[in-house]
Amino acid sequence: MGFDQYHEPANELPPETRTFARMIASLTEEAEAIGWYEQRLAVEPNAQARAIMANAQGEEFKHFGMDLEFLVRQKPKWRVALQDILFKQGDIVAHGEEAEEDEQQEGQAQQVFLEKTCCAWPPPGVRLHAPRQIVRDSHCVMRNLPHG
Repeated sequence: MGFDQYHEPANELPPETRTFARMIASLTEEAEAIGWYEQRLAVEPNAQARAIMANAQGEEFKHFGMDLEFLVRQKPKWRVALQDILFKQGDIVAHGEEAEEDEQQEGQAQQVFLEKTCCAWPPPGVRLHAPRQIVRDSHCVMRNLPHG
């Protein structure tokens, strides 16, 4: 992926967005490595070599998990969705649809919270810049997570 990971001019992106893009790239690389090890394990006849590869794949999976956790901490709505999908028995697609509903409810609850604790949404003089990020022209300032 190299430095082609940005779809917007890198010098126009805030540092948080650049870090987010790097972590998305890292998550993708870890997922690819897990898949490569899975293929190698499927064809490797030597037991000791398979054990080493399985250990390495486990390390890649831990890195994948850490990358995902970092990203979820940046996007609280993602946590809501993942809690409805991951580590549950039953129909994965049905859980995904539940997650979508819960994510929408979370977004609505967050908007109500903002309206009650800070100002009308969006406040006068504030323009929406990107999802969950607003830029101060005047009045209240919120960045990434809502506050009162």
